[in-house]
Amino acid sequence: MAAFAAAHGRSPGLHIVLVGDDPASHIYVRNKERAGTEAGLIVRVHRLPAEATVDQVLAQVQALNADPACDGILVQAPLPAGIGKHGTERVFDAIDPRKDVDGLHPHNVGLLVQGRAALKPCTPSGVIELLDRLGHPIAGKHAVVIGRSEIVGKPMALLLLQRDATVTICHSKTPDLKDTCRRADILVAAIGRPGFVTTDFVKPGAVVIDVGINRVDSRDAVVGFFGADHPRVADFDKKGSAVVGDVHPAVAQVASAMTPVPGGVGPLTIAMLLKNTLTAATARG
Repeated sequence: MAAFAAAHGRSPGLHIVLVGDDPASHIYVRNKERAGTEAGLIVRVHRLPAEATVDQVLAQVQALNADPACDGILVQAPLPAGIGKHGTERVFDAIDPRKDVDGLHPHNVGLLVQGRAALKPCTPSGVIELLDRLGHPIAGKHAVVIGRSEIVGKPMALLLLQRDATVTICHSKTPDLKDTCRRADILVAAIGRPGFVTTDFVKPGAVVIDVGINRVDSRDAVVGFFGADHPRVADFDKKGSAVVGDVHPAVAQVASAMTPVPGGVGPLTIAMLLKNTLTAATARG
């Protein structure tokens, strides 16, 4: 960031559009704003009410497209239910692909499929970065991705494939799901179901990446996850909820490595967002 600022006389600008009052979205945006500012970005959050229309959100996006101080645009998902699926697609399609730091615009997705994307989806990019930095080889490994979302599942599979893994994508209609997962050297869970992946899904020694972030409001469920004496239960008693992943904690006894929730993939997702913002700013000059 310092080198960019010295060369261009300004810091890269990340602009986040936050629509509505979803508590989780507000937490995510606050974390992104804090991390970006600490890294040297200029971060601006544009807040719109839950009652905002598609046209109002589009107007905000178009204003940022035209703003020379804006290098990266992130529209925080999910948008309010009133926007609808079609409206959500219109909003994300309206983002200038050169400022699409989420890497989800159809133009950037097409480049991703061809292995030419400069702006790649943040969470899958963070997973690749994690595997590389911890020295877990990807080439020649069998990777199984549970989940086929546009944000994580599909781009995750593409990035693993581009690193010479043999990739299987699983979803709710996959027969013999456990058997398929048990063949994985690298297992990525991204389905949004707390503790869905248990020890019988995992081959001994596999690397398990837990992308899930699920808020649990049942004390019994938290005890079932961690045991009655675990500090996470005491934390639940203070807060009234707990954040858990898609992978049951017992899987750590089988896997050779496993990401924690929270504190695993989440911070890397934010790091990749900051990297994409710098990439976009550098390309714009």
